[in-house]
Amino acid sequence: MYTTLISVEQLQTLQASGAPLMVFDCSFDLANPAAADALFAQAHIAGAVPAHLERDLSAHGPAEAVNGGRHPLPRRERFAAWLSRTGFANGMQAVVYDRNGVNYCGRLWWMLKWAGHEAVAVLDGGLQAWEAAGGTVESGPAAPRPATHFSLGLERRTLAHTARVAEQLGRPGQALIDARAAARYRGEVEPLDPVAGHIPGALNRPFQANFTPEGRFKPAEELRAEFEALLAGRPAASVVHHCGSGVSALPNLLAMEVAGLGPTALYAGSWSEWCNTPGLPCAQG
Repeated sequence: MYTTLISVEQLQTLQASGAPLMVFDCSFDLANPAAADALFAQAHIAGAVPAHLERDLSAHGPAEAVNGGRHPLPRRERFAAWLSRTGFANGMQAVVYDRNGVNYCGRLWWMLKWAGHEAVAVLDGGLQAWEAAGGTVESGPAAPRPATHFSLGLERRTLAHTARVAEQLGRPGQALIDARAAARYRGEVEPLDPVAGHIPGALNRPFQANFTPEGRFKPAEELRAEFEALLAGRPAASVVHHCGSGVSALPNLLAMEVAGLGPTALYAGSWSEWCNTPGLPCAQG
């Protein structure tokens, strides 16, 4: 069972073994959400199914959302129904990837953990690593698969809500890590949300810091040293990850698990929910 990362070679071996497996392509374009389907149709790992950030992995309206922000999580029951429609079942290994530097596939990785499914891993290096190794790709739409029944289990990862984050603000039991680019964190630019800045006291680690120039996760020891330096004595168990809308925070959360410092919590509402909640403090600089 793979629970954090899986290499191209490991995935190829798994495919050849005939083990129960589903591969999900989470490629996305935040500036052009409609492009996700075109990216999938252009090229994807043979046998993969698409997982669209907005259509499949986000709530459609407050009635089915468990948090606020720009990409609210759907209720677990709705997510389980989508998994069942795609043909995913509890006994399967899930492998998730994108072609965007792990910016989007971490969302599905975390959601499966949240749904109680431990056997899910991110393809290290994404589609680019797969193609570079000569992995089989195909084009066009996904082949239809028979529906199954996915049963929810105990939540295996912690979802933090705005009330909890606000209540713990400034206390030693909570260390916030913001995964956005440094300029957005400092409030110098804000392309998406109505307020620029960050949650007071949050530490900044842009999610791209977890990767080598080749697009793979850094070695576990290197990640561990970097996060321990960032936390400066704060306990890893106190960490709550966030970003703009709860998506690009996931590479940081996953990297901490690769480093042996997890699991940690996710504030999925992130800055987009925080800065739109009346009365909450915002910082700049």
